[in-house]
Amino acid sequence: MAIDPISVGTASAAARAQTQLSTNFDTFLTLLTTQLKNQDPLSPMDSNEFTQQLVQFSSVEQQINANKNLESLIALTKSRSASDAVSYLGKTLTLTDGNAALMNGQAQWAYSLDNDAATTTLSVLNASGRVVFSAPGDTGEGMHPFTWDGKDSAGNTLPPGAYLLKVTARASDGSLVKTRAASQGVVGEVDLTGSEPILMIGPLGVPLSKATLISN
Repeated sequence: MAIDPISVGTASAAARAQTQLSTNFDTFLTLLTTQLKNQDPLSPMDSNEFTQQLVQFSSVEQQINANKNLESLIALTKSRSASDAVSYLGKTLTLTDGNAALMNGQAQWAYSLDNDAATTTLSVLNASGRVVFSAPGDTGEGMHPFTWDGKDSAGNTLPPGAYLLKVTARASDGSLVKTRAASQGVVGEVDLTGSEPILMIGPLGVPLSKATLISN
């Protein structure tokens, strides 16, 4: 009697796997008992096959137990992550990937240039990656603030959400000047419905794993 491979990923799957193993083992014992009762005394059955089946059952049971322990560890890790995420409520989160939340009619960034530039272009992209607003930026070396009023290049008011600031600066010889864009926001709520806690800054969601700069 063959044993199907068992892959356990959740607590319910582990329970189903344990039930399946118990059922298969009971069936195996019933077959073994029946065959032993009806075997020919002059030609007894070879016990090697049954021994191999018992070893296979033991191996699968060990796998299920190992996966149960792993599930418990994952559950504890998730619980700790949720607790850590909730502790960020009311704290200021700094984003260094250029994203910012448009809410209450504005989004704010700070961008920097490593060197003086001949031209600087500020482009705001929506969640689909489409440029919705573009304007010239400061060309001097150093940090510069930028506040966007949430209107596209045609003057239309855009909905609240996550927007990305892309800064493109070029020197007089046409070469690119290295730039960075950052924003800050206060964590107002935590979304725990997914596999990873999400820190919410208005309509902007930040996975806990990307929340590296937190201040009071």
